[in-house]
Amino acid sequence: MSADLEQRLVDLETRLAFQEHALQELSDALAAARSEEAHNALRLHRALEELRQLRSALAATPVTGDAASEPPPPHY
Repeated sequence: MSADLEQRLVDLETRLAFQEHALQELSDALAAARSEEAHNALRLHRALEELRQLRSALAATPVTGDAASEPPPPHY
């Protein structure tokens, strides 16, 4: 095998190794992004459910301007 052909083969193997490494890094980053998206979707779902419950609770007990429910004024 000639030195030129051997060098081309080494170059191609080097490029292939680099591309395989880059693909693995992209695959890992995609998996991490999907995991984070799933986690965020779950957190958003829980927050929306808490808001629904809070809204229902507030609708069931309307806020009134009753002075008895107000804290006493500070004494100076």
